[in-house]
Amino acid sequence: MKTNRPENPHQAALLRLLREGPHSRAELAAIAAEPTASAGSPVLPPGAAYPHPWRMSRSKLNAELDRLVTLGLVETDGLAASRGGRRSGRVRLSRATRFAGIDIGATSVDVAVTDGELRVLGHVSEACDIRLGPAHVLDRVLALAGKLREQGLFTQLHGAGIGIPGPVSFAEGIPVAPPLMPGWDRYPLREMITQELGCPATLDNDVNIMALGELHAGVARQVHDFLLVKIGTGIGCGIVVDGKIYRGVSGSAGDIGHIRVDELGPLCACGNAGCLEAYFGGAALAAQAQAAARSGASPYLAERLLAAGRLSAEDVAAAAAQGDPVAVQLIRDGGRRVGQVLAGLVSFFNPGLVIIAGGVARLGHLLLAEIRSVVYRRSLPLATGNLPIVLSELEDIAGVVGAARLISDHVYSA
Repeated sequence: MKTNRPENPHQAALLRLLREGPHSRAELAAIAAEPTASAGSPVLPPGAAYPHPWRMSRSKLNAELDRLVTLGLVETDGLAASRGGRRSGRVRLSRATRFAGIDIGATSVDVAVTDGELRVLGHVSEACDIRLGPAHVLDRVLALAGKLREQGLFTQLHGAGIGIPGPVSFAEGIPVAPPLMPGWDRYPLREMITQELGCPATLDNDVNIMALGELHAGVARQVHDFLLVKIGTGIGCGIVVDGKIYRGVSGSAGDIGHIRVDELGPLCACGNAGCLEAYFGGAALAAQAQAAARSGASPYLAERLLAAGRLSAEDVAAAAAQGDPVAVQLIRDGGRRVGQVLAGLVSFFNPGLVIIAGGVARLGHLLLAEIRSVVYRRSLPLATGNLPIVLSELEDIAGVVGAARLISDHVYSA
């Protein structure tokens, strides 16, 4: 399927503005007419998340909008309210635009379909072990996308964004030696999704797409520089600088789960010892809980282990909610170690916001309080004086919204 794309940077900038919602032509003309500090750093209109098009005359703007309508990327949307004169025509992104957001986790797969403004129209999920390999996981992704198609949510897709829990070569669209994903190294996932779904695709680390989700629709909507720490089966950090994901030279920026916190610590999946992830990733927390259950240190966890045959972070949260001292201590110990790593990052990066997300983050405010305590105590006062550290509010949809945002950035670019 051929997907129309904007033909120049003016059109691309207009599409990104319209991604925030319909505008009148007069509103867009006023934005485009605003003075800029320099050719490369336009002034942001109030509430806008993206740089607006550099200065255009009204006739030029109308010509570009008319061309976008011809391309099928934009459509008219009636007339705006009168401001005392002639009513201006409104425009919006095409109602037919559909993006897929695919969030592949270590133990689950989520697929969503959004419109051009990234509103989630449908979202399906199922448990899936990523260690079963790319062929199995790809089959489940396509099956879930098929369910959404059967629900009538799309007949064709204009793009698909994908997140995976491991290092990614963003330029090549492939995983690179991912510790949690045996058999995935250099698998052409972006290419396979493009072929199977018949649309452009982009691939990134799952933490980065969650950060994009928060930037678009979550607690970071008005923040251009922030960190998102995902604590799930693995631990990673999405870094947003000036409203854009910072990936580093090779795409491995933010891999904080493999920062060593104790050289004599337990062996990590990456092959090194004492990594943060080996202490407080989901698998590590489950192992600690099972050890406490089997030793008799926690009767509550022992009962849950006997009933289910295994334990998870959710069991630890339930035990802590019942006042189980062992579970409470496990959460506090993990939060302390996360806080130690995060304190260094905060002093180094000086973000405007820190978001804690992921499955283990559902341990809630006990975990958040411990992380805050350590960061506020150990980071430089100038860096933490006005620093909110909060839990994600998007939870399960952060990844799929961010994946849709990722591919829309690609489609809405010249």
